[in-house]
Amino acid sequence: MFKNKIVLVTGGSNGIGKTTAIMFAQNNADIAFTYKNNKKGAEETIKEIKKLGQNVIAIKANLTKEKEAKKIIDLTIKKFGKIDILINNVGGSFDDDDWNGNSKTWKKTFDLNLFSMMNVSKYAIKLFQKQQSGIIVNISSRFGLNGQYDVISYSAAKAGVINTTQSYAKLLSPYGRANSICPSAVNAGYWLRAPKEELEETLKTMPNNKLIKPEIIAQKILFLASDDAKNISGQNFAINN
Repeated sequence: MFKNKIVLVTGGSNGIGKTTAIMFAQNNADIAFTYKNNKKGAEETIKEIKKLGQNVIAIKANLTKEKEAKKIIDLTIKKFGKIDILINNVGGSFDDDDWNGNSKTWKKTFDLNLFSMMNVSKYAIKLFQKQQSGIIVNISSRFGLNGQYDVISYSAAKAGVINTTQSYAKLLSPYGRANSICPSAVNAGYWLRAPKEELEETLKTMPNNKLIKPEIIAQKILFLASDDAKNISGQNFAINN
């Protein structure tokens, strides 16, 4: 499905990012992905992709820093000559992100969830403009749709991801497209280490009382990056089981 395509996935050493990178490779794409500290996870992703016979590069970077965001675009182009698809997956929440928390946490949350995505996208879009082609899929959150008082800046930042995606869709038209996905609680990342009580309360809100498998999110990402979705842009998709 993605033969001769180059896919850049941010945060590809675990969870949704890792699953997505491997699934693209299963569909014949070559992969560039970023990681920050999880070297072991990055090595596992590389191993799985190479077993599939696809080319791969892993780039250590802190995407909240604009110079490092530019670096990953430059290194991917140096390796592959182009980028066809960008998956902005990096994100997460911090303690003390309550409605009455502190501005340092709020700023750090925006840096990680919104500004890092914008840093990478800026340089990717410059390339897409030259190529006259390019696809972006951004990962938001259920809280980006309806807010949450105990992760208030995370919710606001993820709402910003949805709105920024709509702006990118207009910018990339007519040769490219951008869409976003809002997953509910996924069986990855925070939910693998969440307190038992919080996990149980969250499961009660899920239609089938189960966390969403990362593979479900990856399948939707691949659909939005495929030719089957060539007429879909500027849209947001909620995935909540």
